[in-house]
Amino acid sequence: MLRIILSLGLALAASAGHAANFVPPSGCQLQATVQNRGCSVSQYYICKADPAGDQRSAIFGEDGLRHLSRIDAETRWVESSDPNTGLADFLVERSKDHASFRTLLETGEDSFDFWTESNTGERLRHVGQDILTGEKVEIDGQPLEVTRFQLKTYGADGELLIERSGQQFVSRKMGRFYGGIETQSDWTGQRQETNDSPVTFAFPGEPGFGDTEPQYDCDQLLTQLIHERA
Repeated sequence: MLRIILSLGLALAASAGHAANFVPPSGCQLQATVQNRGCSVSQYYICKADPAGDQRSAIFGEDGLRHLSRIDAETRWVESSDPNTGLADFLVERSKDHASFRTLLETGEDSFDFWTESNTGERLRHVGQDILTGEKVEIDGQPLEVTRFQLKTYGADGELLIERSGQQFVSRKMGRFYGGIETQSDWTGQRQETNDSPVTFAFPGEPGFGDTEPQYDCDQLLTQLIHERA
């Protein structure tokens, strides 16, 4: 599976004078389009061939499709890929402590310690925790709950490669996480802060459903790029 995008059969349908619309693979159904901060837009869809409870997503930036993923009913990272490089990561079933969305909702917190393996053979260990803060918000009519999380990713040799922490949102109705504000640092010492919070939700028949052009913070990213090159 060197090119996950090809096997999924994703397509973009465009008409003259209009932004491209996302068309899921045959046998799949688009459920929602979410415009996010940070100049990205997410498409959420389900496929009949997947196990019950699985959900897929395709994330677009200004430069087009940038990320594909599939989660299960417990929001475990079943598979994820970068369609531009062909790099894909898959969940290792035999792990110490898989993430559990049910545990998070029932107890208010969930710890995890699991492995993924890439199509190049690289194995990574992910250790962390999600906690419901008790804060509830409504974004574009959707009731969401705020979480705090910590995540450390280690190489197979035990070296700490990436550390992430911050805030996200969960939807009981949709059965999934949405991005938020977080800080990330890696083994090189590089550190960055991002905000991928959802801004608008579009469902079948609503304006914006299937749109692949991000709407928020794109001018801000361009300004930052200009400053970095100056």
